[in-house]
Amino acid sequence: MRNKDVGRHRTFSNDIPNSKLLQYTEKLIRSIKKRIEKNIRFELMMVIGICFLIAFIFYSFSNNLFKREHTEPQIKYDYDSIERSANDLAKQIESQENLKLEDKDKINDILENVSDGEESYITDLDGKVLYKTKNVAEENIDIYSALKSAMTNVNSEKIGEPREKSYIMPLKIGTDRVYLIYSKIPEARITYNTISTSNSSLALILTVIVFIVLFVVITNNKMKYLDEIAVGLKIIASGNLNYRIEEKGTDEIKNIAYNINQMAKEIGEKISAERDAEKTKADLITNVSHDLRTPLTSVMGYIGLVIQNRYKDEKEMEEYLNIAFNKAERLKLLIDDLFEYTKLNNSGITLTKTKVNLAEFLSQLIEELTPLLDENKLTIYKKFESEKISVSIDTLKMLRVFENIITNAIKYSYKPGEILIGLYEKDDKAIVVFRNKGDHLSKEKSEKLFDRFYRLDESRNTNTGGSGLGLAISKNIVELHDGKIWAESVGNNISFYVQLNL
Repeated sequence: MRNKDVGRHRTFSNDIPNSKLLQYTEKLIRSIKKRIEKNIRFELMMVIGICFLIAFIFYSFSNNLFKREHTEPQIKYDYDSIERSANDLAKQIESQENLKLEDKDKINDILENVSDGEESYITDLDGKVLYKTKNVAEENIDIYSALKSAMTNVNSEKIGEPREKSYIMPLKIGTDRVYLIYSKIPEARITYNTISTSNSSLALILTVIVFIVLFVVITNNKMKYLDEIAVGLKIIASGNLNYRIEEKGTDEIKNIAYNINQMAKEIGEKISAERDAEKTKADLITNVSHDLRTPLTSVMGYIGLVIQNRYKDEKEMEEYLNIAFNKAERLKLLIDDLFEYTKLNNSGITLTKTKVNLAEFLSQLIEELTPLLDENKLTIYKKFESEKISVSIDTLKMLRVFENIITNAIKYSYKPGEILIGLYEKDDKAIVVFRNKGDHLSKEKSEKLFDRFYRLDESRNTNTGGSGLGLAISKNIVELHDGKIWAESVGNNISFYVQLNL
């Protein structure tokens, strides 16, 4: 039982490295795949590698396909066996102990044992034949000619007539030095050689064609995508800045499409901003002309009456001058608001922020506005979730925001009535709410409240409203604080919200 447990433990231990190796391999493959997908260079290298591999396989296959084999008979002559027989005969003679040149019987027996067709001589140094096989007729041999013939008689295995092969070997029999001459015509043997022929040039041409076709097919989608980008670029260049190129893949080509889209978007936004700026200028001139003309006409009219002495008495003259002065003050207020709005809209103001307790800040403002509230028969109720909510604000600028909102609430509230001012925290934001009862505002009007020169009084009567820039200025100030301002109307409850960062 213990041995089984040990075996299981070893098997488990062996599986751990294999598992780690598998995980590492999978991780490496994912990494390579991700890198290939994101890098067009690696992608191209991979495509070329695949095309080359397939083309190589195709070349091997086509080369074998075009290969033709045929057999040719060939006659070869066995010269090697002649050399072996000559050496064997020489060794046999030299191996005989106490053999002397006079031992005719022994030497003749050795020579007679050679096969038919073989010629053997034993000569002295002068070429005189001392011993020979029966098929030899010569009595004297020219040793010089025999040596020359043996040296020039080169092996040949070519088809043709066989040539006799001769070997001359010096021997020593007893104390005598002699020559052994061995000659034989080689035996012929027929062999069949398989000869292969292939059309490698055709296989190579087809392989190149396969490589090109594969490369075109595999890269076809990329080339189509590049064509789409080129077409999209032409459309954008023609002025259609709303056109967007489809972003495909994860490589550099997709980044090109993304950058082109971003370029078109930014150019479109800049052109749109320029158009809006031009429209703003035109609207500003129109609205300013309208809003300045009425008070200016009144000022000129009443001063003209005084200059022309067209008044009954001094009391009427003072009344005319007071009216002209009030109109001039409203004119100054409009110009001041216009100047303030222009500075805010063009980022011409730097905020001076300090840490302020919002509850105390709002309470102080309410006290300052109490006479105006009493005059309009309105009461303010505070509903602060916490007395310790602090924010970093430019106090003078934010004071104007809150004054504008409360002044509007006083102006458009039902009288007598109540104004609720609330303060609470939500999602790390401080939110101040101003709520009063008044005529219901449609969603469209609620969204337009913060537009420049917008008044609820569509007749643009300056007697019933301000410059029309108060809430637009308030919006710019709040946005400079990275905050948000909006209005809501539910039934007769009209609420303004100011959201600031804690």
